[in-house]
Amino acid sequence: MIVVNYDNSDVNIKRGLQALSLLAVGTVLVAGCGSSGDGGDSSAGSTSVGSSSAGPDSKGVEQESAHPRLAVSYDGGVAVLDATTLDQVATLPAEGFIRLNPAGDGRHVFVSESEGFRALDLGTWSRSHGDHDHYYTAEPALTDIRFGGEEPGHVVVHDDRTTLFSDGTGEIDIVELAELLRGKGVATSHKVEPHHGVAVAREDGTTVVSVGNEEERTGVQILDADFQQIAANDQCPNLHGEAAVANGVLAFGCTDGILIVRGNEITKVQSPDVYGRIGNQAGSEASPVVLGDYKVDKDAELERPTRVSLTNTDTGELKLVELGTSYTFRSLQRGPQGEALVLGTDGAIHVIDPIAGTVTNKIAVIGEWTEPEDWQEARPALFVEDSTAYVSDPANKKLFAVDLGSGAVSKETTVDFTPNELTGVTG
Repeated sequence: MIVVNYDNSDVNIKRGLQALSLLAVGTVLVAGCGSSGDGGDSSAGSTSVGSSSAGPDSKGVEQESAHPRLAVSYDGGVAVLDATTLDQVATLPAEGFIRLNPAGDGRHVFVSESEGFRALDLGTWSRSHGDHDHYYTAEPALTDIRFGGEEPGHVVVHDDRTTLFSDGTGEIDIVELAELLRGKGVATSHKVEPHHGVAVAREDGTTVVSVGNEEERTGVQILDADFQQIAANDQCPNLHGEAAVANGVLAFGCTDGILIVRGNEITKVQSPDVYGRIGNQAGSEASPVVLGDYKVDKDAELERPTRVSLTNTDTGELKLVELGTSYTFRSLQRGPQGEALVLGTDGAIHVIDPIAGTVTNKIAVIGEWTEPEDWQEARPALFVEDSTAYVSDPANKKLFAVDLGSGAVSKETTVDFTPNELTGVTG
């Protein structure tokens, strides 16, 4: 399960869109994550279809094994790197602030545009052939697959489908990953009231959707396959972010705790503080525990917390863990065994046992750093694929690969740009 949560304070509900032209392909891109609010009305479901030259029959060079790749945004474009060697594969020049969202199919990432999401093919894929696979690579390229509407926001990968939420229009697009891999932009769409929201399509045909409007977000609703409400909860002020953990349980952050969705049952876990905001979360199918940030100053323009939250969805227990260092919204990830991972401003990855709530290891990677005032400014980011953690160091224009098993830096590279957003695909 992959989720993109980008909001590091309450003042970031409104996000400015910035135009950017993708010079390599003559395309205009715009970055954006949200507007505000949530809702529960509007249109019935529909299906939209796009097209692209990218797909399993695309021409490529056959390889001996899968070639995972990274996508790194910077002021001027998107760089694609080989995730194993950290060698640069290609760059796609662009202007403006660029947002990257994992698509979940092992090949594409979504780039936020002014009127929705567009698929970027990282040029690495596999094709099943009986009892074995064939592996291919090609030049990365922007496709003509598009979804959504104005102010594209959260992207959630869950149950072999990806759900895209456009804040400006309230459009929800449920993308079938098998179709995306075939190079087809097929989505089932629905609209709710526009707001800075999030939606999660599930295997049983239901969709969990945030509720609110341009002024506030209050909770979630569960919609059936016909997008009719079957359950709801309005006890989650300023709901933000989402994570999935073991047994398909979902969690959504509130300013005073966290909502847990198990099947069609919605329950609330209260924060130990009156204002105890959990706005960004990371989940793992290997653990029932949700890793979240934790902020207690509702009036702060930029709070630099040093505690993280661990919410056990089986027991309803919420623990706070003091790290002794601050972190940001790009610092939270999970390891292959469900470990909670936090990249601190001390430059280390803090490895936490999610059940015990104890720090079991600190892996030094980069030097100390300070969170910038502007959320769009580059800051170190943490991305995990399988047993490798990738860390960016914008101040020194470096990228690191960390073997989580040994706790050692396995690769590092210097780039000729300042890295900002970081994600990747398995190939």
